[in-house]
Amino acid sequence: MSALQELADLLFPNVTETPDDLEQRYPARQLPEGARVVRIAPSPTGYLHLGVLFTATVNFLTAQASKGVFFFRLEDTDKKREVDGGAADILAGLRQYGLVIDEGYEAPGKETGSYGPYRQSDRAPLYHVYAKSLLLQGLAYPCFCTAEELDAVRTGQEVKKQRTGYYGEYASCRALTPEQAIEKIKAGQPYVLRLRSPGDESRRVKFDDVIKGTIEMPENDQDIVLLKSDGIPTYHFAHAVDDHLMRTTHVIRGDEWIASVPIHLQLFRVLGVKPPKYAHVSPIMKEDNGGKRKLSKRKDPEAAVHFYAEQGYPADSVQEYLLTIANSDYEEWRRCNADKPRSAFPFNLKKMSVSGALFDLNKLNDVSKNVIAGMDADTVLEAVLAWAKEQNPAFYEQLTADLAFARGIFAIDRGGPKPRKDLSRWSEVPEYTAYFFNRPTEYPWPEQLATEDIRAILEAYPAVYDPAQDKQAWFDTIKALCPSLGFCPEIKEYKKDPGSYKGHAGDVSTVIRVAVTGRRNTPDLCGIMALLGNDEIAARLAAAAKAL
Repeated sequence: MSALQELADLLFPNVTETPDDLEQRYPARQLPEGARVVRIAPSPTGYLHLGVLFTATVNFLTAQASKGVFFFRLEDTDKKREVDGGAADILAGLRQYGLVIDEGYEAPGKETGSYGPYRQSDRAPLYHVYAKSLLLQGLAYPCFCTAEELDAVRTGQEVKKQRTGYYGEYASCRALTPEQAIEKIKAGQPYVLRLRSPGDESRRVKFDDVIKGTIEMPENDQDIVLLKSDGIPTYHFAHAVDDHLMRTTHVIRGDEWIASVPIHLQLFRVLGVKPPKYAHVSPIMKEDNGGKRKLSKRKDPEAAVHFYAEQGYPADSVQEYLLTIANSDYEEWRRCNADKPRSAFPFNLKKMSVSGALFDLNKLNDVSKNVIAGMDADTVLEAVLAWAKEQNPAFYEQLTADLAFARGIFAIDRGGPKPRKDLSRWSEVPEYTAYFFNRPTEYPWPEQLATEDIRAILEAYPAVYDPAQDKQAWFDTIKALCPSLGFCPEIKEYKKDPGSYKGHAGDVSTVIRVAVTGRRNTPDLCGIMALLGNDEIAARLAAAAKAL
């Protein structure tokens, strides 16, 4: 037995398989031509970030548009930073926003698909197969350098103003013979497994990024760590093994990983497999003091996906907005295809922003108003109840005390050709609907009307109000009341000769609106009054007159 074989068996005594065996176990997928296999592969180190949701959305749309596969891989090898419940939170967030995986990790002990395990901490035997193969080929070696020794090397490089890292003459363990390495291992010295990089920093590596175009960078010559001292792979090595065995065709991820592409391409090459195509998504930006910066987990509450649930943005609203920043032509498509599902949109990675889309909360609110305006009363009620149960229990109790009344609130001005667009999120609903549950205490009367004229309207109107009237008949009644009060029934006529009248029919209806709701701007007043009931309307009109 050669010393190299002895070293490989010493490091990996339980590895009996070869890369060829794994090729048989994880064969090429049988998919339609052009189908893209993509993934979302987060680490469970915190809450679901908007940037992760955005990248997941881009991956999901890519798979959907190509009739491909969207899978979930949990990259949980960094146990020190892992947050309890982090994986469940991320998966729940993806499901909440309609990003249903085709295969992958779903929960502890639960996976779907034939290319798993989909949790990296369960894949150590697979990494070790490739690690042993690289070692036998002379493309990997054990490194026994201590942290103190590595720090000393770095310090010396900095003093000499040289590029830092473990490469060339500074890769001291590169020169160890297999016999020397075996001796150290048997002596109990801890080690990591490093790549014996075949790269040269003076050479260039070129690749075509699907989003950013052709990128050229120096070749990697660093002897990066493949396996840490506990046998767990680094991100770089796991990425190459996993994406090959899972047959990923496109790696779509944040552009902070562009600097790692030379390493990853080199790893695919030494593994002897075809690399996937890369598409690097620019970060979501935010305006700040006249400039732009990356949306920050620490500075911006809207960076956390929990923010949107707490505020009560419908999932559809967030997804619609993310598509407007993913592809600039989505808004035009949506205007022409109002009734079509998002899945019908021809999403294209090449239409994504190269520099980073700007997050605009006001734009999200506008998009959300359109989404909510298209919902029917039952959908709105169900969504508001779900939000209130979690975020505003007192309001939930108020609504559930009379569900028919609550539904009636949301049915007003809904379902017509021009629905109102008052609401952008469910957290606005308690204040928006407050006058249905509480009589006004303040009255913003029209400034141009005299107090005695307001009183005259409030005293005359109860005698003519008919709760059975529809919207047109209701307003016709107001116009019929106008002449006796000195108001003009028609607004156009009033504008021709405003000096001859105290106001017009619109002013009269405003006085009634303020008396009933305490507001000048509300949905259909006829519908509001019908829902409140005749007795309540009479009481409110009387209370308003008394308050004058």
